[in-house]
Amino acid sequence: MTIADIRSQAEAKMKQSIAAFQNNLSKIRTGRANPALLDAVHVEYYGSQVPLSQVANVALIDARTISVQPWEKGMGAKIEKAIRESDLGLNPASMGDLIRVPMPPMSEERRKEMTKLARNEGENAKIATRNLRRDANEAVKKLVKDKQASEDDQKRAEADIQKVTDRYIAEIDKLVTAKEAEIMAV
Repeated sequence: MTIADIRSQAEAKMKQSIAAFQNNLSKIRTGRANPALLDAVHVEYYGSQVPLSQVANVALIDARTISVQPWEKGMGAKIEKAIRESDLGLNPASMGDLIRVPMPPMSEERRKEMTKLARNEGENAKIATRNLRRDANEAVKKLVKDKQASEDDQKRAEADIQKVTDRYIAEIDKLVTAKEAEIMAV
């Protein structure tokens, strides 16, 4: 493995870390409805727990209402119960086969809790990115120790890896700031 391979591998892993972070951010509740909010809800289906998206169609009706359309007639009550028992604080209402999930307006205190959660997710993503930097630097040091690269190459590689790390940490900060603005918007 060369220094270039180590750098590109670290950068690829950092991209995956950012993607996972964005996925986690999409699950944090804002004032607006988002179908991804219900991704964490699991429903009992023939004795096993399955994600809501595998037993129903989840879509937006308007900016503050999510609709859940079960694919089987008998699933409505189970879906409604699963949404109500999730820790999302949502109160679904059945209208025939369709389940409407209105998003309650968030209080100022709840918004502040959500921004703390977003910051915490951002911090976890930064830690993951820094761990990837550490792993890449250790791999470069191992190359130098095995006499496959010089110490000058090591210094250049570490500086290069640091630039990549700084770029991804700045990206994480930007995403957290945008999410905080979205949460605090009334």
